[in-house]
Amino acid sequence: MNSPQIDLRAIIKQEGLRYTQQREAVWLELQSSDSHRDAENIYFALRQKSINISRATVYRTIEILVKNNLVRKLDLGDGKNRYESKWGLTHHDHLICTKCGRIEEFFHEGIEEMQKEIAAQYNFTLTNHVHQLIGLCENCRADEA
Repeated sequence: MNSPQIDLRAIIKQEGLRYTQQREAVWLELQSSDSHRDAENIYFALRQKSINISRATVYRTIEILVKNNLVRKLDLGDGKNRYESKWGLTHHDHLICTKCGRIEEFFHEGIEEMQKEIAAQYNFTLTNHVHQLIGLCENCRADEA
């Protein structure tokens, strides 16, 4: 990928849609932060920047970005999907607190090697994986004590 804008143009065209400033704004908004935000948060951030955009355009654009592997979708089990740009990021997994919603990113070589071994054992070719470890963070555990 040479440039996010060039890639987005090609992807939008491939999806049979017009490339618009609003769709580009969704992509740029996702790239502007390394936090894990839901579609409503992205929509309101764009509206606060005086970008005239519909919720439908935000949701459709995010799904196109997810489908084309530019954005990762996280299901935290609370009914709201969160999204993060994959552009320029190295692979990582997530620890998710079910009480406060805190998300910690991590990478563990042992997990990566173990999944390769398991895939080979079952004659399986991995194309993707998602590790989400769900529990309570240290602060929330302390609050319960």
